[in-house]
Amino acid sequence: MILWTLFALLAALVLAFAAYMRWSPRVGGAPAGARQARIQASPSQVGGRFVNLVETPMDLPAGKMLQVLWRMLREGQGRRPVDAIPTVPFDRAAWERLPDTGYALAWFGHSSLLLKMDGVTFLLDPVFGERASTFSFIGPKRFRYTARMQADQLPRVDVVLLSHDHYDHLDHATIAQLTDRRFIAPLGVGAHLERWGVPASAITELDRWEQVQVGAVTLTLAPTRHFSGRKLGDRLRTLWGSWVIAGARQRVYFGADSGYSPTFREVGERFGPFDLALLECGAYNADWSLIHMFPEQTAQAALDVKAQRLMPIHWATFDLALHPWKEPIERLGVRAAELGLPLLTPRIGRIVQDGDPAASEPWWAGVR
Repeated sequence: MILWTLFALLAALVLAFAAYMRWSPRVGGAPAGARQARIQASPSQVGGRFVNLVETPMDLPAGKMLQVLWRMLREGQGRRPVDAIPTVPFDRAAWERLPDTGYALAWFGHSSLLLKMDGVTFLLDPVFGERASTFSFIGPKRFRYTARMQADQLPRVDVVLLSHDHYDHLDHATIAQLTDRRFIAPLGVGAHLERWGVPASAITELDRWEQVQVGAVTLTLAPTRHFSGRKLGDRLRTLWGSWVIAGARQRVYFGADSGYSPTFREVGERFGPFDLALLECGAYNADWSLIHMFPEQTAQAALDVKAQRLMPIHWATFDLALHPWKEPIERLGVRAAELGLPLLTPRIGRIVQDGDPAASEPWWAGVR
């Protein structure tokens, strides 16, 4: 009788989980119809699933996966800051007064930024929710900030620019507040957006190396070495990538998520030099080193794309790996100095014009 009861409880949990993954809006949608037909016609996929340009094994043995999960669930020393991270409240009025020439940006932690170039305002990978997770009650929770950006504090946004559909880059709660904006994303990601209320007419989806013009700015979706997916069974069903953002006189490269790859050099040769490269610096580990860069590789990638200055992103917001929270910036600082690579390290929330080096400060140094 006890065994039957346990079996029934387990079956109920499995069914509840399956129902949640199928029906919860947080999980998103699935490509279908004309969108799926376009995916199947794409040269970037094989058998309906997108592939990296270089071989990228990602499957861990079951035993190793359980070991990693156990280590992730345990609170490691220094993986989360004890203190609130000192940030700058975003000055919306100052942003609205920015000139329409050149470029400006404001970083809100992890990979979420505002970028204004030649009068066009882009919102990159906005995640303002509490957790980067399938569930609202468990999973990576954001670090404490002294001031934190919210969707209702945003200025006018012309385009929401997305790199891929992982939870730390695409947040249901945030997108649900931005459904009246225009979205540009890699192939397939529009299925999530439509389920969350964004009209199909407001969504532009690109394949690798495709371009779209927004005012005087040309956007190009460049390949990265990563993957996609928001639930069991949908890995690689949507495309992932980085963005070349080219204005009339200045260029910014938004690298999003990527393992180190020969594509960085190709991007530099085809579109460089860049005034600024925004590259991931965090959430790395030897067990997934092909899909996330170590800090030393981040520095090399900036040189590969011919960036005059590097701004590290994808850190200081979520505990997504096993390293101490500020280790990425410390290691990157050492390697960048060795290579003579200028870094841009503004405080979160601060508006920076034209990559002004005076905006840099080691704000993390005194944070426990």
